[in-house]
Amino acid sequence: MNNFFALLITFGIALLWLRINDFAAHKGWISSDLSRKIIHMGTGPIFVLCWLMFRDTPTAPYLAAIVPLAITFQFILVGTGVIRDEAAVRAMSRTGDRREILRGPLFYGLVFVLLTILYWQRSPIGIVALMLMCGGDGLADILGRRFGSGKLPWNQHKSWMGSLAMFLGGFIFGAGIVMVYVLAGIFPHPYTGYLAPLLLIALGGTLVESLPLKDIDNLTTTLAAIILGHLLL
Repeated sequence: MNNFFALLITFGIALLWLRINDFAAHKGWISSDLSRKIIHMGTGPIFVLCWLMFRDTPTAPYLAAIVPLAITFQFILVGTGVIRDEAAVRAMSRTGDRREILRGPLFYGLVFVLLTILYWQRSPIGIVALMLMCGGDGLADILGRRFGSGKLPWNQHKSWMGSLAMFLGGFIFGAGIVMVYVLAGIFPHPYTGYLAPLLLIALGGTLVESLPLKDIDNLTTTLAAIILGHLLL
């Protein structure tokens, strides 16, 4: 497919996904916390699967990165109040304060831009790091809030259930996307050879995510996954 056409399709899918969740949260059909985490969990897999539409040229990762870059720029405009978008604020903030978008959601977008450019389809490291951030961190928040009565001794804001969800979500999301790329012939090694490294990366990312580092876990968890990815993949 022509890469500019692939870019337009990716842009359309990403915006549709965001606006559907913004609308649902704005209407009160789902809570802002749930909407924020659904966006968090779904955006990554959708975006990474859209990479398959691009021809692997030197400019492809930069073109694809335009999508998260544009959305991140929108986060900045909404978070600073330049653009008034109550639906986006309700969907992406915990308390309804637009300035919250300048922390977690902003870091989330910047990580996507950087990992798209640095790793693209050349290595599973970037994909695995993104899936840990999306599936793991997103599922940890959802299940941790609902069933997280048993708190971690070193972080009373995190629970054993949340950490288990982080580990399983990160591994399952990462293994699922890597399987698609192996089946597509992009990653050359047998699929089973990726599973043990993915388990260790998910475990390491879970341990880092459990630390009492407020609002920067999108950065620290991803960095841990990248370091482990270079050691194991």
